[in-house]
Amino acid sequence: MYPSLFYRPGALLSPSELSAARLDGLLFEVGDGYMHADLPEDAAARVASLASVLAPGYAASGATAAWVHGFGDAAPLCHHIQRATPRRQRVTPQRNVVVHEIQLAPTDVVTIAGAQVTTLPRTLTDLALRADRDAEGERWLRALGAARPDLLLPVRQQIASRKRMPGKRAAVTALDLLREAYCQDVVTR
Repeated sequence: MYPSLFYRPGALLSPSELSAARLDGLLFEVGDGYMHADLPEDAAARVASLASVLAPGYAASGATAAWVHGFGDAAPLCHHIQRATPRRQRVTPQRNVVVHEIQLAPTDVVTIAGAQVTTLPRTLTDLALRADRDAEGERWLRALGAARPDLLLPVRQQIASRKRMPGKRAAVTALDLLREAYCQDVVTR
């Protein structure tokens, strides 16, 4: 996405001017920014709206990654980023950003429009592991599970195969419930 097609409040136009253009139908909101109404909202636009959230060396994860991948209309209220490099980088604390310091494997990260984002299986894993503690993450888990039921069984098997993992039981239960709701291959009793 060309930077000139995405407007961040205070950069070229004030928040009031952007709001007026939105009310006139010229722009629409994408996360923390605005873009022209005649352009499609895609992953690149969503990544552009995360410029202030994504720190160097970190990848969008959890609900933020699900939104970037296109599983939802509005950005999550709380963004999640996770370390994608061996060395810890300095991250400026932000009110609506949760930083996870566990390093991601290179196979768990894809690059979208120049930014690192967790893969769909890793995103589903993260959402499932936090579903019992995060109501917003649970909504994103249901949305991703409904749209991609083919990922539910492999992710469940991967989580169940781990010996020690915080949130493992709740994650397996949440994935089983989603499989019952969205998959035809589940045998009901």
